[in-house]
Amino acid sequence: MKYGINKATLLGNVGEEPRINEKDGDVFLASFSFATSETYRDKNDEEVKVTQWHRIKVWNKRASLIKQYVKKGDLLYIEGKIVNNNWDDKEGNKHYSTEIECDNLVFLSPKQTVVN
Repeated sequence: MKYGINKATLLGNVGEEPRINEKDGDVFLASFSFATSETYRDKNDEEVKVTQWHRIKVWNKRASLIKQYVKKGDLLYIEGKIVNNNWDDKEGNKHYSTEIECDNLVFLSPKQTVVN
């Protein structure tokens, strides 16, 4: 296959106040944890809720909107790509992380609008 698709679609809640990075007064990066949950019934007919946590990164213009409008607990629809990172710490230990780089988002909490 010559081409591939790398797309993540998430609907969930902001898990923490977004961290904002600025340079010369301009916002260029917003990052925050994001929770997606699903509920199902186990074999004893008990309701079980499972939550997955994601690290979200939002760049440039959208990062400015995150700074203005997004707070912990807000409901968002996020589209983006999955990015895997790895690095070695000072002791030479290998570390890995997976993040979603946001391409598109929709504010779903009251009094918010669509951002493209």
